[in-house]
Amino acid sequence: MFIEVYMRSEVYNITNLQKSEKTHEKRDIDTVELAGGYNFMNILVALNSNYIRPLKVMLKSLFYNNEDEKFTIFLMHSTISNEELKDLENYIDAHGSRLEIINVDDSYFADAPVLLHYTKEMYYRLLAFKFLPQDLERILYLDPDILIINPIKSLYYMDIEGYLYAAAYHDKPSIKGINRIRLTPYDIDAYYNSGVLLMNLNLQRQYIDEKVIYDFVEKNRSKLIMPDQDILNALYSKKIKSIDEKLYNYDVRYFNYYKILSNNVWDMDHVLRNTIILHFCGKKKPWNKNYSGKFHSLYKHYEKMAFPN
Repeated sequence: MFIEVYMRSEVYNITNLQKSEKTHEKRDIDTVELAGGYNFMNILVALNSNYIRPLKVMLKSLFYNNEDEKFTIFLMHSTISNEELKDLENYIDAHGSRLEIINVDDSYFADAPVLLHYTKEMYYRLLAFKFLPQDLERILYLDPDILIINPIKSLYYMDIEGYLYAAAYHDKPSIKGINRIRLTPYDIDAYYNSGVLLMNLNLQRQYIDEKVIYDFVEKNRSKLIMPDQDILNALYSKKIKSIDEKLYNYDVRYFNYYKILSNNVWDMDHVLRNTIILHFCGKKKPWNKNYSGKFHSLYKHYEKMAFPN
């Protein structure tokens, strides 16, 4: 297996997941500091060229609402062009953070089963620990279809000792019931959303076996609707720390549901002051012209900030 890890303008070659002797000294990226005493928070994204624009909007919201923080953005991809990567690097640099690019060779997933509408990229977030620097202990995975509207510290530094992930499940009886039946005989208490995942990389390196994942997909391919999320829940839900969906993975489709269930506590003012992450779940996305929803104007606000011209 051959993986290229681009550290800003430097290229790291990783063979069999070990850095060659020709690379720079190993760094403890969890604790590395910038001038002024800043610690980097580690953010993971995995996408293709189609999602670069929404990624920039997501990052703009992250940077804007966390002005006192610095971030290392790890991007896993296999097809994004060098020109697009350079543009993204410049964008992140301009906000005082940095980009580290992990170019995943398709040969690594040569034996991985795929499904009709899902490529091998569906495994990226589940097996990210194999591609990330081995001295990295935690990282926060974020989908590009989200906004970060308040400081993210409380999530990033959450205690996850003994857990593979921290994640939220959307607490609607219909969602839980249907997915529990669909994934039988796997015993799941809740169906966690994989769009926001705080990862305990040390424990994942010990516990997660890609062969088990591949075998699960082969055995259950007819059941799988959202494969990466189905894998996460069927195999690892017992090792996931539950976090509050209204704070850390607020599904914008359910604004009225959250408001009614909370006896009107979770109104618009409360969401904007307390929610950390808004998630635009589902097929309809706020960057499309035909989208309409409670938080559409807010998304367009950040989109204009990211693309002022």
